[in-house]
Amino acid sequence: MSGISLRAAKPGDYDAIAAIWHASAGLPGVGPAQLPSLERLRARVDVEMEAGWRVTVAIAGEELIGFLAVKPEADILDQLFMHPDARGLGLGQLLLDEAKSQMPDGFTLFTRPGNLPARRFYEKHGLVHLRDDLHPVFGDPIVWYGWKRG
Repeated sequence: MSGISLRAAKPGDYDAIAAIWHASAGLPGVGPAQLPSLERLRARVDVEMEAGWRVTVAIAGEELIGFLAVKPEADILDQLFMHPDARGLGLGQLLLDEAKSQMPDGFTLFTRPGNLPARRFYEKHGLVHLRDDLHPVFGDPIVWYGWKRG
């Protein structure tokens, strides 16, 4: 991907991470029916970083356009979001490849059943549907996927 670089997140990125998370999770079928406020997601970024999130951000020029948050000790890809305007540029694959390099033995993730673009994307890139479940916080349906190096 020409012109896009990845780097570890810095505290100065947290506002932009929350803004991208909020904008993207607010798209139809992506986030919960009752999307947390931007302020609540921003506070969660701090909590998750303190708890051990490893976050990689995607930068185009001077602008943060996407992020990947992993919990490597639990082999979980926790969040992968890009600004809605950055969809279709190959950024998802770049971030997913980064997750695979950070957790080479495999990982799991979940998405919502109605997030068909994400589901097609994960399946196209080698993730396997593991099970259907309920979200641990919101209680709505989720779909678990897994990836193991082939």
